[in-house]
Amino acid sequence: MSKWNIPPKGGHMEDPTKIYFQTMNKRDIEQRLKENDVIIIPVGSTENHGNAGPIGEDTFIVTRIAEMVAEKTGCTVAEPVWYGSHPFHHIGQPGTIPLPDSVFSDYLRAIITGFWNTGFRKQIFISMHGQEYIIPSALQEWGKKYQVPAILYFLDLPRIMGQTLMDKAHGGPYETPFQHADEAETSISLALFPELCDMEYAENTSVKGFLPPGHVDRGGDIYGHPIPGHCQVGNCGIECVTFPEGVLGNATLAKAEKAYESIEKVCDYMEKLMGDLLEKFPVGVLPDAELMSQRDKKEIEALLKGPLNGGKHIYTLGWPT
Repeated sequence: MSKWNIPPKGGHMEDPTKIYFQTMNKRDIEQRLKENDVIIIPVGSTENHGNAGPIGEDTFIVTRIAEMVAEKTGCTVAEPVWYGSHPFHHIGQPGTIPLPDSVFSDYLRAIITGFWNTGFRKQIFISMHGQEYIIPSALQEWGKKYQVPAILYFLDLPRIMGQTLMDKAHGGPYETPFQHADEAETSISLALFPELCDMEYAENTSVKGFLPPGHVDRGGDIYGHPIPGHCQVGNCGIECVTFPEGVLGNATLAKAEKAYESIEKVCDYMEKLMGDLLEKFPVGVLPDAELMSQRDKKEIEALLKGPLNGGKHIYTLGWPT
């Protein structure tokens, strides 16, 4: 019997229980930072997921998972990033709203900066969408820019789900390999937000690629092929031509129960990460500044105090671009 309630009881973005940062007031934030100073930042996307899944599928997946973890651990969830980066072959697909990578990276760094300035200096970004090439870059660029104590993690959820996301030929529960808006992703959606899915209109497509299987990895880079899925341009046609349906694979095979293990594995890991993180660095504690930066000690002390406690705000070091 799992300790995680799947499906969850719906979304919490306007719930007064204060899971979300945006539902808090100043007093709430001050109190939360005394109890738990970790914030989860769900990073989604807006894109075509066919006739069965919602356009915001990637965002709903990460927000529902973040909410489940926050209910167990007492951390805070940020309002999600609704628009994301997209690989070349997504471009032109109606319903898909891609951001330029430079804009997206600047946006993420601005989010990190704002939450750091507020006091949430332990931040966990999570994504189920194929943008694992740009989020780590944004985190690294932020660190290089500000050089202040912080703990920033990015969790690419397919990597954590691993074998539980694979097809039966590789030990997983699915008939077909993991792709986009397919059997696996639609199963996850049915498990987390069945009220937003319409299986009556689910579609199947035949996945195409120019080279035979084994060279370029499929969605999520979980199969370990030599070329990660987004380390190429030209291995397949653009999806608005080759997959106008917005589906890669057999969405009609989706069933909620196929995804339970994947969701439980992610939630279990995030709970463990949260526990280990707060055991090593309790509320208000960060890695020693002398180990994290060579900025002037007094300058870092002022930044850590913040603008309302006799210190300085982080933007005195410059704008996060």
